[in-house]
Amino acid sequence: MDETGATTRGASERPGCEVLTLTLNPAIDRTISVAGLKPGAVNRARLLGDRAGGKGVNVAVALAEQGHAVAALGFLGRENDAIFRELFAATGVRDLCRRLPGATRVGLKIVDPERGETTDLNFPGLSPEAGDLAELARALEAQTGARYAVLAGSLPPGVPVDYYAQAARRLRERGVRVVLDTSGPALAAALAARPALIKPNGHELAELVGRELPDEAAVLAAARELVTDGVGLVVVSRGAEGALFVREGEALVARPPAIRVGSTVGAGDAMVAGLVAAGLRGLGLAETARLATSFSLHALTRGAEAGAEPRAAVAAFAERVTVRAL
Repeated sequence: MDETGATTRGASERPGCEVLTLTLNPAIDRTISVAGLKPGAVNRARLLGDRAGGKGVNVAVALAEQGHAVAALGFLGRENDAIFRELFAATGVRDLCRRLPGATRVGLKIVDPERGETTDLNFPGLSPEAGDLAELARALEAQTGARYAVLAGSLPPGVPVDYYAQAARRLRERGVRVVLDTSGPALAAALAARPALIKPNGHELAELVGRELPDEAAVLAAARELVTDGVGLVVVSRGAEGALFVREGEALVARPPAIRVGSTVGAGDAMVAGLVAAGLRGLGLAETARLATSFSLHALTRGAEAGAEPRAAVAAFAERVTVRAL
């Protein structure tokens, strides 16, 4: 390990990575199953286990499972980083995360299998100092040859709201396509950096444009506004209604088939991974929509449907996705 705590053995011998992911506020997801969750009442729960998570981490793992070369950057607490080290080693993700004193936060995910719903209880993360942020920025810029960079998740306490915006500008100057998956002020601030892709859900998009979006037509109009302002591709996830894919001169909606949902944990991050994979393959918009949706379906059905090798499962789901032009 180097002074950051990241594993570096053989790093000079590894080929460059296609994709970089940046996760400033990762979490260990502790998932609990509560059938028929009743707020305000006593519920019987079953612990399903802990999983190293955070939006960028999830994206990195989903891409690595499909054979892509990925490096994960961000901050981890030294006290409980073993679960991340094990995940990265098992999936082949290159660990370039910097270690901070203390423990990475633990987030609770309460899964209700009867309703197919997940309730998240998220806590604040570690607070990096200005020097930590500067070192991470240098580490990000030192990674050359990547085609995509995914900046994902919330900002931890004390991080400037324009951190993603600054990182996105520096990456774009080097010819890296920036994918942004965050929300609120961090997303609004970063739009001026003209990311190649953003993936808000309906509520996040409404917050971004400052108005209600009651139907598909309203969502489409809002997404087109962002494209006009310089975003390359806007993908709006809308749950069971599918997702809208909007870029200059083209828009469509992709709808998933009926499935048995195991958990919604990581499904949105898997879609981001699918969008990056489609970009790496040079796919058109319709095939991009199919692939991204199939990545998400694979995540949703884990633990609910018969398991299959990740690449085979994603390919099978892609054939079942319905795409309609708007």
